[in-house]
Amino acid sequence: MSSLDSSPRAVNGTVAPAGEIAKQIPPAAVARLTIYLRALNTLLADGVERVSSESLAEASGVSSSTLRKDLSYVGSYGTRGVGYEVQYLSRHISAALGLTHDWKVAIVGAGNLGKALARYDGFESRGFDVVAIFDADQLVVGNEVGWLRVSDVADLETVLRRTGTNMVVLALPAAVAQAVCDRVVAAGVHSILSFAPVMLQVPDGVNLRKVDMATELQILAYHAQRAQTPDQTA
Repeated sequence: MSSLDSSPRAVNGTVAPAGEIAKQIPPAAVARLTIYLRALNTLLADGVERVSSESLAEASGVSSSTLRKDLSYVGSYGTRGVGYEVQYLSRHISAALGLTHDWKVAIVGAGNLGKALARYDGFESRGFDVVAIFDADQLVVGNEVGWLRVSDVADLETVLRRTGTNMVVLALPAAVAQAVCDRVVAAGVHSILSFAPVMLQVPDGVNLRKVDMATELQILAYHAQRAQTPDQTA
């Protein structure tokens, strides 16, 4: 893998090859690894070279024991009394998460959400290059969004091949999302993030992640209501 020695040796502890350990990481730990990586990159920006598990756990909002267990999945244990080398651990987590690969992202849907995603600066800093944005509205096709020009969704397959896209974000209405998803899969893209308010069906071997903001707000409302309702069990 680029930017990381994937051999078993390491400065900070025993490390297994990243390609082997990535398959063993539980989904909940993967989600927390992204938080650790963000905290580590903040430390790097501040010029910090080493960090203790306690400090990194506090910055990430988890317990030290949870942090150490999660980092054990990527084979990095740190050194007692010394902590973790920030740059090394950041690179190693990035490799375990697949962020040292060349990820080219296309966004289908140039409405308010799609345009906001296309303009988001945080993708590039995390290794994701947004290379195309599509829409079916001929009044929108050809317009500029950031440095991109909106392509006609009729040319989806051609543009995906030309740009080497290997991830697609669907920011579409429910009525058209499945048809577009099928075209994306048929074009050979097997990593899809969907904001469409519908359950999409994909074949085995296709990685589909769904973001449903309405559902998340409903869950948040439930917890907010519980926090505001007096305990009636007393």
